[in-house]
Amino acid sequence: MRIGDVAHRAGVTVKAVRYYEALGLVEPVRLANGYRDYDEHHVRVIGEIKALSRLGIPVEDTRPFLDCLAAGRPHADDCPASLAGYRAAIDDLTRRIDALSARRAVLTAHLHEAAHRNSSVPPGDPMHDFATLPAGLPVPEDDGACDTLPGLALPALELRGTDGRTVRLDALGPGRSVIYLYPLTGRPGTDLPEGWNSIPGARGCTPESCGFRDHHEDLLAAGAARVFGLSGQDTDYQREVVERLRLPFAILSDPGLRLADELRLPTFEAGGRRLFRRLTLVVLDGAVEHVFYPVFPPDRHAEQVLGWLRRHPL
Repeated sequence: MRIGDVAHRAGVTVKAVRYYEALGLVEPVRLANGYRDYDEHHVRVIGEIKALSRLGIPVEDTRPFLDCLAAGRPHADDCPASLAGYRAAIDDLTRRIDALSARRAVLTAHLHEAAHRNSSVPPGDPMHDFATLPAGLPVPEDDGACDTLPGLALPALELRGTDGRTVRLDALGPGRSVIYLYPLTGRPGTDLPEGWNSIPGARGCTPESCGFRDHHEDLLAAGAARVFGLSGQDTDYQREVVERLRLPFAILSDPGLRLADELRLPTFEAGGRRLFRRLTLVVLDGAVEHVFYPVFPPDRHAEQVLGWLRRHPL
């Protein structure tokens, strides 16, 4: 078969086949007229190169696997040299992960310093703990508690915001409003409720808020007219969070969880308190247009909302 045929069969470009040939990984037969001639073995070899590349093994490092096939083994990784190739790729990934982790730690330190530079709240380890999600958190399951929300009108509730204004939920204004509801943000010097990390969907309010802070301008550019956080904590408690995290939007206070009662939103009990379950409402013309529930992981949620807004322009 010709080069275009083998490229099509293997799912690669003609340019890729020529590159493999230049590296000596694919060696077609030359016909008398000078044309390259390929067979099913070449399709298999090119397919193996493609598969190994997807695993992160550079094309230049696939030769031990291809030599294994050339030796008549049924699988390209049936040979000791192939196993060594896997180990080398894993070692390379480990080095890259370590380097990225070190860069992440430096960036986190810079973020921590910048977040407190103009704040009256002193930095400390508790803030770092709140801003980082522990590994192995339980993943919340969709229990269907929000299935009936799309299309519902928001109630005429007036909630106080951290910017000193009172916001009426049924009169948010033109355009889309994004309201992310969360249970409880941690606070320096204040312990979280006992067993907080074991409650699915509870941990992560600070990283979630930081995500909406970092993507605030992107959300507005994608069509959100306004962004609010909303929780059951009082406004003074929330103001400390807004100042410490330098949030560019207001947090609304609903200490009686009236919105949960009006819309039958899911809640849970922790530390002797009733709290909102984490969810996000996209509101348009006074009604729920879309709901995100359950939310996980919370530190990536703002990106999820941003993606939805971009896929559903007005």
